[in-house]
Amino acid sequence: MDFAGKRALVTGASRGIGKRVAEMLAEQGAHVAVHYNSGRSAAEATFVSLAGGGHALVQADIGDPQQVRRMVEEASAALGGIDILVNNAGIYNEHPVLSVSFEQWQADWNAILNTNLVGAANAIYWAVRHMPETGGAVVNVSSRGAFRGESAGPAYGASKAGMNSMGQSLAVALAPRNIHVITIAPGWVETDMAAEHLNGPSGDAIRNQSPFGRVASVDDVAYAVLVAAADQARFMSGTVIDVNGASYLRT
Repeated sequence: MDFAGKRALVTGASRGIGKRVAEMLAEQGAHVAVHYNSGRSAAEATFVSLAGGGHALVQADIGDPQQVRRMVEEASAALGGIDILVNNAGIYNEHPVLSVSFEQWQADWNAILNTNLVGAANAIYWAVRHMPETGGAVVNVSSRGAFRGESAGPAYGASKAGMNSMGQSLAVALAPRNIHVITIAPGWVETDMAAEHLNGPSGDAIRNQSPFGRVASVDDVAYAVLVAAADQARFMSGTVIDVNGASYLRT
């Protein structure tokens, strides 16, 4: 894959999957806008680690529509346009329906949907307006939870299911502009967010969900993102690619 000269905005790039995606794009010659919300020091560490030059650092609360617009415009101005948008930023809060107050239930649904789904939709809305006539790519990072459910975090599962459907709808809408939209759906990934579970009593059971006996590395997921972002993947538009080590097989 050759991303030389491509301009990419990666949301949630201060750590985990987003960080590795930014690094791999830069290694392949892309100019990358590293987005963060509150983790500035981690984002700066990602930024300075990127190979090559012409990169940028942008901040926004993805759940705030006006901040998303500003983020995209700042990224486009710094990079000279946008060829690739990677919607990776997301949040997860547990809110079991039988355990939390109605106030907490409402707060978590609003926060998670606004960030994971509506925020991603807003980023797409503005980013495609900065993509050249020759086309571009949108890669959404979803989750296995969109298919198998998230009993302790139903808003998260719903947000990712909505992201899958949104990606399919926008794949049709954006094809006339030569913009392809592909969604990546990982299972468990070895990130800071998952460390508490993976290092706890349920760690072995989680790893054994896959016949490989492990969870995905950030490299596993980032590689899939890069494949989806490549021009050569254009005719894969509208697909959802599972990266879960055969831990969940759907028909």
